[in-house]
Order: sequence, then structure tokens, then C-alpha cells
Amino acid sequence: MTELRADIKCAIRNQVSQAVDETLITDIHTHIYPHTFEALLLWGIDELLTYHYLIAETMRYLDMGYEHFWALPKRAQAELVWKTLFIERSPVSEACRGVLTTLEKLGLDVSKRDLEAYRKFFAEQKVDKYIDKVFELARVKCVVMTNDPFDDTEIGYWLDSRQRDERFRAALRLDALLNSWHTAVPKLKEWGYNVSSEINSQTVSEVRRFLVEWLNRMNAVYMAVSLPPSFAFPEASPRGQLISECILPTARETGKPFAMMIGVKKLTNPALRLAGDSVGKANIDVVEYLCANYPDVKFLVTMLSRENQHELCVAARKFRNLHVFGCWWFLNNPSLIDEITRMRLELLGLSMTPQHSDARVLDQLIYKWAHSRRIIAEVLTDKYADLAAAGWQATEQEIRRDVGALFGDNFWRFVG
Repeated sequence: MTELRADIKCAIRNQVSQAVDETLITDIHTHIYPHTFEALLLWGIDELLTYHYLIAETMRYLDMGYEHFWALPKRAQAELVWKTLFIERSPVSEACRGVLTTLEKLGLDVSKRDLEAYRKFFAEQKVDKYIDKVFELARVKCVVMTNDPFDDTEIGYWLDSRQRDERFRAALRLDALLNSWHTAVPKLKEWGYNVSSEINSQTVSEVRRFLVEWLNRMNAVYMAVSLPPSFAFPEASPRGQLISECILPTARETGKPFAMMIGVKKLTNPALRLAGDSVGKANIDVVEYLCANYPDVKFLVTMLSRENQHELCVAARKFRNLHVFGCWWFLNNPSLIDEITRMRLELLGLSMTPQHSDARVLDQLIYKWAHSRRIIAEVLTDKYADLAAAGWQATEQEIRRDVGALFGDNFWRFVG
């Protein structure tokens, strides 16, 4: 293989960067909502600063008791995070840099370090127009939400007839159903489903009815659940029974994929609340078993542990009903995104979705995609340069086709 001339690689880099920058993204997993969902939509500087990544980082420096922190008003929490992470120290972490990228791309002067000026800017925004601005800056076409019918606040928004924003697609989240069956049963009964704690034929029939009704009500793209590293299947637990007798048959009958996000250890430090979750290595055998034994069911899978990424790629090589996506949660850091994206391209080619934002605050779409685009562009540049050195020069049209596949077309093709 001949060494590639510098001018050729420069031309490839320019073509790739332009394609990556200009392609509109389908963000296939987020926790954000349209403005019609009112309080569920988080946005603005105080929400950015009180994101759980930043809270966990802040508490490493403080002697303050956790409950003292939580008792503070959100505005005071944000000021404490700002003072601790941005003023008293350089904001070098990815979560801190993300806040600065967001502010800078919104046209604010981060060099002034003026929290009150940033608050004034956000106070002047009209939320519906601001959503348009964020989508435009992030160059996001649409997002897939996380929609939990067991959430007392959210369910009301699905039961009324308010107008929907088509840029926000639904995903039926099933954590309460699968991971907390004993608390799901009373709610299902309250809603008119004839279920019991025992997972008998009547309960199975009613849970399936619940799934189909809510998939239709939401027009959900897929069903989803987050799972611990200890997740096993098959298993004689309520979760195992519900997956085998309700979730998988419904996925088969409706064609809706079952998305599994595996590896989260909930509340390792309960005092940190949402910031207290951790990570553990999961067993890839579970994914392989499901794909092999349910070939007519589509599985979307992301795993939280870095140590699981190579095994997951190899599993995806064996099963075309498995679609690997994103660098989730603790993996959403530049060095790991680079490493994992390179590995996936080398093992899977273009048959995956390299990233999703997992944004909980609307504004995070701006920085998460700005940072990820840059890394993905650099990785793709190296891969196309390798091809060129071997005598295969990808055209600009081919590069745009490939980037479009990675940024949404693969996902929509998979979900059907």
C-alpha cells in the first residue's frame, strides 16, 4: 500500500468534514420533550449547570452534605456548580466543556464568565422558537424521546389531544414494567388492565394489550428498557417472564424493535440521587441468546461498560437483527467515542449508528453533536484515507451517502 500524499488526505478531510457538518441527524435516544410537555422540557443555563454529571463532579470538591445541596433552590445549586467548577477551577471535564460550547454557539461570550448575563439571555427566549434555534444549531432533524407511561406527570400529556411536534418521536419506555413489576401491577389495574402479581395467561394477555395500545397511542418507534449488568435471560423472574411472554411476542407482531441499554447500576450512591448511578460489565451471552433464539425480532442495543464494546461488535457481526448504537452515558467522552467508533467501523463497516446524544436538557443537543461530529469526522477521514492509499478513492457523493447512513438512515432502515 502506497503512502497517501498530504494534499489528497487534506481534500478527503474537507469533503468528510463538509458532509458531517451538513447532514441532518436523527438523534435516536434522548430525554427531551416538545414545549407542549411543559415542565418535562428542561432548558436554559440553570438546567445545564444542574445536569447530574456536573452535580456529581461538584460534590467531589465540597464538604457540604448531600441533603444540604438538594435542599437548595435550583438557582442556588446552579450558582454553586458554576463557582466550584468554572470559577475556582478550570472547566476541563467534558460535561463542563459542553456548557461552554453550548453558550459559545448560542453567541454568548464565555470569556466574560458572566452567569447573570447568560441567565438574561435565556430569560428572553420564547421556548417554542428556542427549540427551533437549538435544532438548527445542532443540525438535528428529529429526536426520539424517552416516554414512560408509568410517570404520573407524563401520562397526562398522552391522554389529552394536544398537537404533536413531529420532530419529537416517541419510544415506549418499560423500566417500571420490567424492573419494578410489583409497583407496575397496581397502576395497570387502575388503568383497567386485569393483571395480577402472578404472571398467568390472563396477565400476559393484558400486558400485551397494554403494550400494543401504548405503542399505538404514542406512535412509538421502539420499546426500550435500561438494564443492570446482572441482566440474565432466560430467567424465571417477573422480568424474564414478561420479556419472553409479552415483550418479544409484541415486538414480533408489531415489528417494533426492543431496545436494551445494558450495564447501569442504579443508585450506587443513593445520596446523589440521579447522579448516583454507576456502571458494570454485562454478559454478552444474553444478547447473543436473544438474537439467536428470536431471529424475527429486531434488537437495538447499547452497552454502558467500555469492556463490553468489543464483544458487542463481534455479536453484531453474527446477527443482522442486532443494531448497535451510541456511546452511552459514561462512554460519551471524546477519547472513548473515538476508540469505539474506530472499532465499530473496522468490525461492522457502516452498519451501525455511532452516536446518540442521551440529552436530558434541550440545549445539550448543541454541544453533544458539535463534539461528536468532530470526532466522527476525524475517524471517517482516516478510514477514507486508508481506502485511498489502497487505490479506492471515495467520491463526494459516496461520502455523503455513508454519512447519511450513520446519522439516521441506518436507524430508519432497521426500524422499518
